[in-house]
Amino acid sequence: MRSGAKVAIVGGVFAVVAGGVGYGAYNVLNTLNDADGGSGTGTTSAEVRTGPVTKAEIDDVSKRFLDAWASGDSAIASQLTNNATEAEPVLAGYRDEAHVSRAVITPGAAVGTKVPYTVKATVSFGGKSKPWSYASELTVVRGRTTGRPLVDWKPAVIHPELTAGTSLKTKEASSPSIEAVDHNGKVLTREKYPSLGPILDTLREKYGEKAGGTAGIETVIESAEAGGPDKTLVTLGKGRPGRLRTTLDANAQAAAETAVKKYKQASVVAIRPSTGAIRAVANNPADGFNAAFLGKQAPGSTMKIVTAATLIEKGLTSANQKIECPPTAMYMGRTFKNLDDFSIPDGTLTTSFARSCNTAFIKLIDDTKDDAALAKEARDVFGIGLDWQTGVATFDGSVPEATGGEAAAQYIGQGTIQMNALNVASITATAKNGTFHQPIIVDPDLDGRPIARAARSLSPSVSQQLTNMMRQTASWGTGKAAMATVGGDKGAKTGSAEVDGQATSNSWFTGFSNDLAAAAVVQSGGHGGDAAGPVVAAVLRAGS
Repeated sequence: MRSGAKVAIVGGVFAVVAGGVGYGAYNVLNTLNDADGGSGTGTTSAEVRTGPVTKAEIDDVSKRFLDAWASGDSAIASQLTNNATEAEPVLAGYRDEAHVSRAVITPGAAVGTKVPYTVKATVSFGGKSKPWSYASELTVVRGRTTGRPLVDWKPAVIHPELTAGTSLKTKEASSPSIEAVDHNGKVLTREKYPSLGPILDTLREKYGEKAGGTAGIETVIESAEAGGPDKTLVTLGKGRPGRLRTTLDANAQAAAETAVKKYKQASVVAIRPSTGAIRAVANNPADGFNAAFLGKQAPGSTMKIVTAATLIEKGLTSANQKIECPPTAMYMGRTFKNLDDFSIPDGTLTTSFARSCNTAFIKLIDDTKDDAALAKEARDVFGIGLDWQTGVATFDGSVPEATGGEAAAQYIGQGTIQMNALNVASITATAKNGTFHQPIIVDPDLDGRPIARAARSLSPSVSQQLTNMMRQTASWGTGKAAMATVGGDKGAKTGSAEVDGQATSNSWFTGFSNDLAAAAVVQSGGHGGDAAGPVVAAVLRAGS
């Protein structure tokens, strides 16, 4: 590719200019009968090449593709890819649905088989125009059946955020924009709080009209899911945003955003136990999957909050009752052990909880006379697995009924249990408050949606024992170091979840301070207090 070459559409007129020298359009019509989609090399069917594509081939086919795309000839451009059937409607949509009226495509120097380029475009719709700039890249591969060099087709060739099933469109917005604010009226934006990006998109789609806004004109990536939120790329006409009050807290959100950035993969959620109001949600990376709300992972020993509640409610033990904590324990042919095979010779349930002794809990399972007791407790008291209507999409936890060794693994947060930071924060909130309050991010009165309610509350005695055990964990147990800087009435529970094929366990931590509960998970973070603990502590210090 010639350095500095530009491919341009100007009012539909095609031109190629490099260093002030004009180039004529290539004749690509004789290359359209390729089984892989077409190549543009002029190679005859008898000349089937093999091996890696050459620099000359990369330069030639990428130049021809960009020429054809820029000139608005989607049929020709698609034939220069290895999937013409899927490529043509996307390329045609760039002009007909995204309404790009002018574009200048500037390719950079090829890096291996990849050719980067920048696009400076103008979008025109409904009498309005707006400039639009972005960068993308294409990759050149050799056709499997013809041996011809072809552009490896994927929607991201046209725009880096375009994926299969999504489409670029310029249109009147499907819903009015919103000005989201926290519970104190502070404005929340994706620029300041990146983790809120997908949440704000969903809130706009669901509540834009209810918030009183009027729709504008936008270039968007239209969601692949029916009714899913669009992602705005260019705003041609703003409309009038509606003001939407959320339950979030700007201070806690800012602390959460900063805390998760210390780890490659981390999530945290904070909830107010007395109401279920979600105060913060953050993920790193922040621009993709909302793992804090939608993740599905074993929560490790943070699940012992539910386990302890189950055992105490069944009258099998109490916070101050002595229980055995040996180095190992067996249940139904499956052996469980403690970290570094530690034991507690003469401890109580509180001691085993605070030091996260696995075997103490395993040895009490048989006395429940019901392998499904934990699943029932999780659902009926802590609301896990009920249909939560928070205001955005969430995975609401899963504790399947299990038997034998699998049931035992669940008691220490392993096996078939699936949770995310939202679920674990809610468990802590329920333990602290005594009653499950379904997490919410938008007041249900706004849309009249039903709120999930647990079958029953914890008794005051059980709730007090749980929170006291968590206080001891934060005071002198495994959560001491992480919670040292947190003030107020505070408690915690650590967890480490072993994942098949993962060298280091996931780090889990949950805690409360006064009327705020939080939980975090850090992928491959190791011990709960080491990675996830400081994340939770940072949010608890900042929240209200």
